[in-house]
Amino acid sequence: MTAVDERRAPQTVPRTEDPNADLGFGAVVVRESRQRFLNRDGSFNVRREGLGFFQSLSVYNHLLTISWPKFLAYVALSYVTVNMLFAALYVSAGAHALTAFSNERVPLRFVTAFFFSVQTLATIGYGSIAPANLTANLLVTVESLVGLLAFATIGGIVFARFARPTARLLFSEKAIVAPYHGITALMFRIINERNNQIVDLVAKVMLSRRKVGGTADREFIPLTLERDRVAFFPLAWTVVHPIDEKSPFFGETENTFGKCDAELLIMLNGFDETFSQTVHTRSSYKGDEMVWGARFTSMFNPLGDDGVVSVDIRRLSEHERVPLD
Repeated sequence: MTAVDERRAPQTVPRTEDPNADLGFGAVVVRESRQRFLNRDGSFNVRREGLGFFQSLSVYNHLLTISWPKFLAYVALSYVTVNMLFAALYVSAGAHALTAFSNERVPLRFVTAFFFSVQTLATIGYGSIAPANLTANLLVTVESLVGLLAFATIGGIVFARFARPTARLLFSEKAIVAPYHGITALMFRIINERNNQIVDLVAKVMLSRRKVGGTADREFIPLTLERDRVAFFPLAWTVVHPIDEKSPFFGETENTFGKCDAELLIMLNGFDETFSQTVHTRSSYKGDEMVWGARFTSMFNPLGDDGVVSVDIRRLSEHERVPLD
């Protein structure tokens, strides 16, 4: 082979997989999982097993991350349970444990002791009921300490829940493939659910799909966005991935795309001016959560007399069908 032939011969370069391409899910999860990687609320579809109950128990983290209704339900249930426990202890302390016990039957004593426990635990002390023997006074001492610690703990958790910076960004229910500047583009919309201001918002979108050929292996492909950050985020943002020759969506149709078990992984990071801290959120779209041949309808309201621009959040996911070129 001549020198010219050697230059023309194709060069075989071994392909090296990017160890960061799977975003940290790991090769086994990527290969074996049949569920979506990210739920719409941003939680992960993985499960850890093998740890003992107390090893995996994180009460503080659980109380910080659950919803407010669940948190308040836990507090109310704990409050009633503790008072019932101390009420039973006061009743077991004898007929003369409290000043109001002497002429009451046992069921009524429990009711009286329950409300006395509420007064003691909350350090109210109306004075109508008082401990009358040593056992009752010892129980009052213990319950007072329990009350101080409990209210301090609950107050700290409530403060931490309020002070913890979180992003409340709403995603459109569907991602769409729509006509865009003479080509087509993948789009989804986001809006800030709160009145706080988020600045320097950065978006990263990655396509996860089975490799061509029906193999079990997955590939993770970063998508190039029309713009991957906005300096200000006062209203809504339509995140756009143009589908050109370099896009993994190029040449795909709704039917072919649905066969590769695809998922769009979305990560957003921004700076919350209220907390002066970085906040983040994430979500995903599966293939059946994408609409091919549609476009989002306008969210903007007619301009009012005051000249202020406004959007209707209720129209975040509204779209209409349009033909693709």
